[in-house]
Amino acid sequence: MKILLYLLLCISAFGYGQRYELHDPLLKEPVSYATISFGNGNGMFADANGVFYFSPKRYADIDTLYITAVGYKDKVVDTRTMPSALIMEQDIAQLQEVYLTGEKRRKYKVKKIASKVHADYFKCWLPTVESEIGVFFPKPSTTPVKIASVYLPVKMEASRSASGKPQAFSTLFKMQFYSNVDGKPSKRLPYEDIIFRVTEKDKANFELDISEYKIYVPSDGIYISIQVLGYTDSEGNLQDTRKYHEVETPKGFVKISTTFRPLLPFTDKIDNFITFTRRIFYKNRTWQRFDSNYTKGNSLIQRGFTNYGMGVKFHVYEGTK
Repeated sequence: MKILLYLLLCISAFGYGQRYELHDPLLKEPVSYATISFGNGNGMFADANGVFYFSPKRYADIDTLYITAVGYKDKVVDTRTMPSALIMEQDIAQLQEVYLTGEKRRKYKVKKIASKVHADYFKCWLPTVESEIGVFFPKPSTTPVKIASVYLPVKMEASRSASGKPQAFSTLFKMQFYSNVDGKPSKRLPYEDIIFRVTEKDKANFELDISEYKIYVPSDGIYISIQVLGYTDSEGNLQDTRKYHEVETPKGFVKISTTFRPLLPFTDKIDNFITFTRRIFYKNRTWQRFDSNYTKGNSLIQRGFTNYGMGVKFHVYEGTK
């Protein structure tokens, strides 16, 4: 029994690292799903309780963490002197910028933009915690328009088991919304993050009902983005799973991002370039259109699969009389 306890302590200390927690002292609550950047393009996320684990052994080359969360000032901490309880300071400028949108009670019509679904592994984006994908949707009317649902094509990676059934997984995603300026994602719209989970039991055309969040489309259209937070346990709690694998190269060890299921089908059935991506653990976090200028040698772009096939359902309200 003593040996077993010792081994468990070793796994806790060296496998997952030390436990840290982000707090809001004014609201007296945790800061959920904050972004923890390493400053080198890698990083992780806090969970719903503001908890994250950092292992000096696993990340021996990281001496500084950059912590960001919506509604809070950016925080920079030294990993060598980092306390277990980290205080996040509210950003009043962000908190004051809110939309005063009441639920429209007049009649509306439903308008759908269909998602593009397929099951071809080689025409899918392999999600990692580093990347955020944003898709543009124009406002379909001059009258108020609310997003009722978002349709997300997903592919459950083929199982290697003899049964042929999809292997079990549970992945947590974050959805955010951005304004459109000059055909690119720009300012983050002041809506709360929408956290949702996808498992192997879900349909390939995953429908996320967001009507309760009252997301209204600006006159210049809106970008809807999703990003992977990581795998969860059976209760939907974010797990401290390995986000990177080290690969030895002639220049030393390089951290390679772990890919998560489900895969995201890309399509060649959309005429315009409406999909943008960005690396979220870099400071500038610049959006790039997913086209021939994105990167050299990308197989999806070379074959014309330049858009993620996301779809939406709008509630288009009647105009004022």
